[in-house]
Amino acid sequence: MTKPETSGLTDLFASRRYFKKFETITGHLTRVAGVMEAEGDLNRDEVKILTRYIAELTFTFRALGQKYLLVGRDTGRFFGSLAIDTRHSGFPAAEELLTMASDAIQSGVHLDRIEPADELKKQMVEVIIGDRQVPTKLQFALSQRLYYEDLMRGQLFWPRNDPQIVWTGNLSDDRRSFRIHWAVYDTELNLPVIYMMEVEDTGRTALPKDPRRWPEAQAHLMAQSLGKLKLVTIAKGFDEDFDDIHPKRLRRFYAGPMYSSAFTAQSGPILDVLKAARAPEGQDWALVWTEEDLRSERVIEERAGWFSSVEREVFALDPFSGRGADLGATRMERSIVLPQRAFQALEEMNPPGFGSVRKFVVSPSGRVLRY
Repeated sequence: MTKPETSGLTDLFASRRYFKKFETITGHLTRVAGVMEAEGDLNRDEVKILTRYIAELTFTFRALGQKYLLVGRDTGRFFGSLAIDTRHSGFPAAEELLTMASDAIQSGVHLDRIEPADELKKQMVEVIIGDRQVPTKLQFALSQRLYYEDLMRGQLFWPRNDPQIVWTGNLSDDRRSFRIHWAVYDTELNLPVIYMMEVEDTGRTALPKDPRRWPEAQAHLMAQSLGKLKLVTIAKGFDEDFDDIHPKRLRRFYAGPMYSSAFTAQSGPILDVLKAARAPEGQDWALVWTEEDLRSERVIEERAGWFSSVEREVFALDPFSGRGADLGATRMERSIVLPQRAFQALEEMNPPGFGSVRKFVVSPSGRVLRY
């Protein structure tokens, strides 16, 4: 895999436009999820899970926007700039989220050392009126306080978002069904990745209440949450490690890459489309959304010792053109979310390979339509 190329956003206005762009994009993603629910691609519970992670991404970008609010200004100390993956994902480098997670642990200490927001604002007014200067250092202190307050508030998308479990029904007295969901910020792809797994539980104690199996299952899933691993590898490993937890379906959602003629340098037809569209500021972007889906096809019995047997899943792989073994999933579907003007350019250019890609088009009013 090619190593991501990152660069820092050192220009104040470019940095603010970048964060504004992502706030707009994540807002549209919640509407995309709504369209997918209306068309039967997702159910209500799945939409809630996805929109929750999307909201956490929004809050994460908002916090980073506070952290780098005064990038490029003389704040009296060197603070760096937001590092983004310009070559591949268009998202912030994973190191940014790792640093953010470290900052969150110490956010209380930092807040104790920074004056309250009201006091900082009062001092800013005094500098503006009395000294007739721009209170840059005070503005910086306020931006950092707001950053740490966002971290204290939580509900952010962290590098690791541990598995959570939701009961979805009882199939019999000794068989329960659950949906497990978790997410990571992939450090190789520099992308947020969301997982959902539907399982049937035949353990004596319900999985969420089991003090042994549930922590073990959480640790196993987090350790296997790597973009380079195929879904069938993850599911089979889980199935073999837990005799009484049966994975029936596993999905992985990639939110990205993001393409923008203003911020990224990817090659390929999408960037050519954006350049041809010559869209106004704020509309020169496209986001790829990919779903991989693995389903259990049937169950077989496997001997476990002399007198017992266990269930093992046989997963259905994509039967077309022999891609199943390579893909490691039952199916994969790519979508692209883009503004109306960029979509018109895409239709006119009609680059190869986009015929089977679902298009979610954002109108100037913010309405999302699927093509």
